[in-house]
Amino acid sequence: MKSPDLARRLAAEALGTAFLLAAVVGSGIMGEALASGNVAIALLANTLATGAALVVLITIFAPISGAHFNPVVSLVLLLRREMGPGDAALYIGVQIAAAVSGVYLAHLMFDQPVFQLSTRLRAGTGQLISEFVATFGLIATILSATRFRPLMTPLLVGLYIASAYWFTASTSFANPAVTLARALSNSFTGIAPISAPGFIVAQIAGALSAALVFKWLLRNDSLSIGPGNADQHPVRIES
Repeated sequence: MKSPDLARRLAAEALGTAFLLAAVVGSGIMGEALASGNVAIALLANTLATGAALVVLITIFAPISGAHFNPVVSLVLLLRREMGPGDAALYIGVQIAAAVSGVYLAHLMFDQPVFQLSTRLRAGTGQLISEFVATFGLIATILSATRFRPLMTPLLVGLYIASAYWFTASTSFANPAVTLARALSNSFTGIAPISAPGFIVAQIAGALSAALVFKWLLRNDSLSIGPGNADQHPVRIES
């Protein structure tokens, strides 16, 4: 089957990333409004909506664009020579622009001012370590899932992000485009612009570390998936 042309791939990345941010920010606004001050309930609502949206968006857009929705995913695939530098640059540019558009869309849906800046500081070593860990785990999930269980990739990514919302102190941004866009929302999911650069550096470091570790783990060996493999045959790993 012929691969979709670049224009359609970029359109898919734009739609997917915009809807992802609309889900993240919109569910944060809704959750906070309905939780009556209970932050745990607001975060739970935000988590469920984000994880569910990821499963759906990756499922419908992966056959077209690969459903990166994240500059560090595109960067890792560039480093693995699975996409060219020109395409990677266009993907990243579209992801950032679409993420901002998704935030603005969420504001419009909830009758909020479109243009905002977050005042929510997310500072400290723990936050940066959290973003490193969250992004490392995300890239690990994507690389392993697409190798061993490609059809389960949307579910595994959604489940991982949903869990990382709760086991990381930063609530797992794990995405530079998401970070930049959420700095433009003074809502439950926002991040103050002054906090964003540290998050982005930690995310890039986590992604690159995962790429290196999993290049070694998934090197050219025959690895058996184990009892979970339906056909019980080893899978040839090509890296």
